[in-house]
Amino acid sequence: MTARPLGNPPFRLLLAARTVSRIGDSLSLVALMLHVAATTGQALAVALLLLAGDVVPALLGPLAGTVSDRFALRHVMVASELVQGALLVALAVWLPPLPLLLVLAGLRALAGQVFQPASRAAVPALAGDAGLERANAAIGAGTNIGETLGPLLAAALLPWLGIRGVLLGDAVSFLVSAALLAGLPVLPRAALAGSFLSATAEGLRAIARQPVVRSLTAGFSAVVACNGIYDVALVFLATCTLGAGPSAAGLLLGAAGTGLLAGYALLTRVRAALPVLLLTGFAVSSLGNLLTGLAWAVAAAFGLQAVRGLGIAAMDVAATTIIQREVPAGLQGRVFGGFNGAVGLAAALAYLCGGVLLDLTSPRAAFVTAGACGLLATLGTGIALARSRR
Repeated sequence: MTARPLGNPPFRLLLAARTVSRIGDSLSLVALMLHVAATTGQALAVALLLLAGDVVPALLGPLAGTVSDRFALRHVMVASELVQGALLVALAVWLPPLPLLLVLAGLRALAGQVFQPASRAAVPALAGDAGLERANAAIGAGTNIGETLGPLLAAALLPWLGIRGVLLGDAVSFLVSAALLAGLPVLPRAALAGSFLSATAEGLRAIARQPVVRSLTAGFSAVVACNGIYDVALVFLATCTLGAGPSAAGLLLGAAGTGLLAGYALLTRVRAALPVLLLTGFAVSSLGNLLTGLAWAVAAAFGLQAVRGLGIAAMDVAATTIIQREVPAGLQGRVFGGFNGAVGLAAALAYLCGGVLLDLTSPRAAFVTAGACGLLATLGTGIALARSRR
């Protein structure tokens, strides 16, 4: 295939499906957060919803990746979208008490966790090796657009449709995605020997045995653990340190998304050596946080966080492409699942340690510390990658 994956109709179907379902993800997340906040009045309940949707499914990432390697990728992706749509219909019709709502939200997120490694493992077959970087950048851009449009659509639709209507709208988005994915080729997988758990363990061993993938997974997780504090710290930086209001905090939280979109657009046109791109992304994202801690105004912090978004786009495209090139096709789902699980754990660690660091110091100190630690992790990853290449 050519280096222009957007000219390939099956890849365009995958890209459209990923974008549509991500819009729905963001749409329903906003609706559920508002519903939980309104019905419980507890910030802890909202935090539990986020944990059920992000951290818990990530812990099961290796198992989710095994599903991708055991069954045909198209079937896995279509089934995942249909399950998510059905669970959203149940949420919309029932709107159960918080404990059951958390269970249903967690199951929906787990189905999405199955979808993610399957969709990444499908890209090499649909885009070809020469077009991998551009294909991954295009999918990243579509994902970022979906995450941006979802909350905006939620704000527009909630007054008219209510919580139930928005959740049903999200269910429709998953049905549309499943219909698009049904047009893909089957992309069969080789039969896996042994039990489901032994196949999962084999995927984890593949990460440990492959020096480049091992260094990549450890380095990516370390950078996320260092820099994941930004979600928590930006609010306090804007309102407490810089003396701005809640709208400024919202503006800063969206700044990295602006940089992400620009970064993905740039990477659809520019190619670089993948290790260089990865380490550059690590360094830029970490330096962006460090300098944000020194920002003198909201505008300066916005610009620095936008630059940080450029780095995140680079590290995402580089990491995904390296795994797709270094890992055999029959193992990619499990390796992506293990990689996602490690990054999810790193994000959880960042949330916990970030809150403690903020309480003990200040938003400026937290950003500077996070960025400095991220730069050290970048240096360590560079050394590890150099050794693994040798």
